[in-house]
Amino acid sequence: MSSEYYQAEAEVVAPHLRQPSSQPQPDHPQPESRDRELKNDGIPSQADQLTTHLSPNAAVTTPTTPTIASPEIATASTPLTAITSATTSPPSANRQRASTSGPLELDTALSHPGSVRINVKGAFIVEHGSASPPQTPSGSSSRGGSPSRQESKDIRLPNHTAVVSHIAVDIGGSLAKLVYFSREPHSTEPGGRLNFVSFETDHIDDCLEFMRALKRKHETLNGSNIVPELCVMATGGGAYKFYDMIRDVLGVDVIREDEMECLIIGLDFFITEIPREVFTYSEADPMNFVDPSTHVYPYLLVNIGSGVSFLKVTGPRDYQRVGGTSLGGGTLWGLLSLLTGARSFDEMLDMASKGDNSKVDMLVGDIYGTDYGKIGLKSTTIASSFGKVFRMKRQAETEAEDSGGLSPVDVDEVLSSAAEAGPSDPSSSTKPPGNKHFSSSDVSVSLLYAISNNIGQLAYLQSQVHELSHIYFGGSFIRGHPQTMNTLSYAIKFWSKGAKQAYFLRHEGYLGAVGAFLKRQPQNWGRRGSFDQAAAMEARMNARTRTREADEE
Repeated sequence: MSSEYYQAEAEVVAPHLRQPSSQPQPDHPQPESRDRELKNDGIPSQADQLTTHLSPNAAVTTPTTPTIASPEIATASTPLTAITSATTSPPSANRQRASTSGPLELDTALSHPGSVRINVKGAFIVEHGSASPPQTPSGSSSRGGSPSRQESKDIRLPNHTAVVSHIAVDIGGSLAKLVYFSREPHSTEPGGRLNFVSFETDHIDDCLEFMRALKRKHETLNGSNIVPELCVMATGGGAYKFYDMIRDVLGVDVIREDEMECLIIGLDFFITEIPREVFTYSEADPMNFVDPSTHVYPYLLVNIGSGVSFLKVTGPRDYQRVGGTSLGGGTLWGLLSLLTGARSFDEMLDMASKGDNSKVDMLVGDIYGTDYGKIGLKSTTIASSFGKVFRMKRQAETEAEDSGGLSPVDVDEVLSSAAEAGPSDPSSSTKPPGNKHFSSSDVSVSLLYAISNNIGQLAYLQSQVHELSHIYFGGSFIRGHPQTMNTLSYAIKFWSKGAKQAYFLRHEGYLGAVGAFLKRQPQNWGRRGSFDQAAAMEARMNARTRTREADEE
């Protein structure tokens, strides 16, 4: 990472936002934003923002008057190198941590928009069981049982005391990902956490209801006439599609941010700041965590959502979309909704984990009877995805004709019923006469492998063309699913002969949302000399204040 990215003492706490570079921008047009109320990418200038500057070792206090718009500047008192030693445990073993179960209260977290710097000193990922449906803050009437997901991996920020008054949402074609900051409930300790919630885009009303509940909590705590009020940072295609709906339902300002730019900012934040976030994956070593690092560029980001984008990143805001494919998570979701009885993406992944692709795919061993060692292919390597299905159908038709039994139409119905076996019983299926049967789980894992292998090979080819050795995979398609990560990682290792490395993230689906959350920052903060500039500006502003007070007296 460039030395300008962080202050020389490395006491900054989140990625800065540099001015746009002259490098090529994404090769697809972005809709013109009608709501950019702030200059310089929606970031207020320091002259407008800065009224208080705290030294790195100064105590930070939360304002008691929510209507004051001056920002608090929270800085870490520990160099970045010390952050890399943090673990998933609190900094002190003798320090009791607040309860981590269930959703968190907002308390006084929502106040001044544009004033927050994320203090990551001592940050760690909270472990409290598997993901569960989010419980909407009190006052919400969100429908129970809606297809939403509360992530179990909140990020605890024990030293962040500055207030936050914005929430961020990344609305894609399949999922809407929400990030918001909250204080610890029923705790007198400082700090809070970043919370992560996702909703199916088809149920965007539930997401908006959740956001409206956050707004009501904000107003209850700070008063309904607070100025400035809650702000929504939005990115993704849905930031444009649902822009008017969000404004009408919530009655707040909505600032739309570039999708690709937010992905980069979010990924950079996770790479450089959050311990035990980035990892490599293999069957032998499932999660090998990588320490946060300031030297990350260049790299290739493979963002797998409904579709897939390949981004070459050479620096903060220095990126180019070099390719993409329409065969992504939406493809898997769409085809499996037709071929199986699964009704959600998580259900499909669960089915895939129980399946046997060898019952559906034609393998190298099916053709050669053994490995094809001369060209490095194992007998278990997939030669043709779904290659056995046609052969199975043809064999069943032949046997049916020989026995005077089923007609070709009957065989079609039998094979169709096999693929429609319910997810609650993956092994249940109708077996064509004289053939191995295959279940919905077998179909699911076969299609998962087909799409993952295709993405993995495309990622390798893009990295080869652009001479990139570090490849980060993000997007909600992955979901921490072992088969998906192993397939992608193996593809990169196989095609590059071990020269390139695939990296994964524990919050892979929230890169864009976190990037949008971080975009609500003072201009140029975190750049070399920015704190000195801030101190000088503070001195000038304090001098003006004293002069004005003297004149009033």
